[in-house]
Amino acid sequence: MTLNRTRVEQLLNQFAGRKIVIVGDVMLDEFIWGKVRRISPEAPVPVVEVLEETYRLGGSGNVAANIRALDGTPIPIGVLGRDVASDRVHDLLKQSGIDVSGLFHDDRPTTLKTRILAHSQQVVRTDRESRLALSSGVTADLAAAFERNLPQASAIVISDYDKGVINRELLAAILPKAKVAGVPVFLDPKVHHADYYRPITLITPNQHEAELLTGLAIENEEALEEAGRMLLQKFECEYALITRGEEGMSLFNRSGSQHLPTFAREVFDVTGAGDTVIATLALARAGGATMEESAILANHAAGIVVGKVGTATVSRSELLSDFESRNAHSAG
Repeated sequence: MTLNRTRVEQLLNQFAGRKIVIVGDVMLDEFIWGKVRRISPEAPVPVVEVLEETYRLGGSGNVAANIRALDGTPIPIGVLGRDVASDRVHDLLKQSGIDVSGLFHDDRPTTLKTRILAHSQQVVRTDRESRLALSSGVTADLAAAFERNLPQASAIVISDYDKGVINRELLAAILPKAKVAGVPVFLDPKVHHADYYRPITLITPNQHEAELLTGLAIENEEALEEAGRMLLQKFECEYALITRGEEGMSLFNRSGSQHLPTFAREVFDVTGAGDTVIATLALARAGGATMEESAILANHAAGIVVGKVGTATVSRSELLSDFESRNAHSAG
């Protein structure tokens, strides 16, 4: 199918104010920027002279940031610690005008990923986090926040980074309610939580995750098609979207598949690209796009965001400009 400029503009205009509930692991991404002039005399490692430190929302927080950048209204639901990283997350959310009433505090560290970059190239990453299960009380708080926000939601995103928020009990409490309410659920998976993931509308594994979820090595088009069919069957969902890096992405439903080539001009950093994809998908669908149209918009958004360094977002004007510069594209 083809999207022309008029249709793209029409769809983008429907993004404003659409409320998307995001349940998942809110994280903080710290970037330490510097340059390297020498190797350490203590060990064969580069010495990074620090020039700047910046902070971005990560994990499901980055999904929220992407929805906000596209003029949607994200409602994140998740857990933070009682620490400096938590304060920074709150500040970043409030600066973007994002509702923080669905965030709860617990005695666990806020997930903090620190990336040290020299000359815009990542040198090393450190992670500070806990993957311990949430208490039943915190899980109940999350479920209550979800139920409170469900009536105003146009779509739900489940953003599972395997940091403890997404668990069997929580999904069993919230996913059936979304189905009864008729609100579509878009899920970004982790492989060993697969048994929890139903009922949902769409699942968005990358190719490696799709291989693990199906037990197939995706080495050719035939295997790709079979993997898509298996995902639909395994999760009893209407759609599956396999993101394939430089190969683009493939959308599957019961009647067939569509393969979208990558629109990335240059790839600088894939950090958070999956968050951009699922944010755009959910917002486009909430605004009245077909799933095929939503996938094309998400594919363009991914192509833009991987051309930026660090955790990044895409705006509606950037998306429209991207379509204009390419004079519209079709899915194969």
